[in-house]
Amino acid sequence: MSRNYQDPLYKKWRQQIYKRDNFTCQWPHCGKTKKLNAHHIQRWADFPGLRYHINNGITLCRDCHQRIKDNEENYCAFFNSIILNKLRK
Repeated sequence: MSRNYQDPLYKKWRQQIYKRDNFTCQWPHCGKTKKLNAHHIQRWADFPGLRYHINNGITLCRDCHQRIKDNEENYCAFFNSIILNKLRK
């Protein structure tokens, strides 16, 4: 299934991620608020049951998102720890 960025469910998921993350890149010491992407922590294609789960997303700026491209699976635990810390607050 290809991703439809105009799908209302996807748009809602993306806005929930941005709002939770205060419309700010969550990469440590970045903090950019422009050109944001909602990144799926567990890959869209591999985990269809998590596609719209708010805790399977994190806000990254375009530059930080590019930094992890093709290595996303290596960052799952890192991003999950950021999300877990948010939930504890």
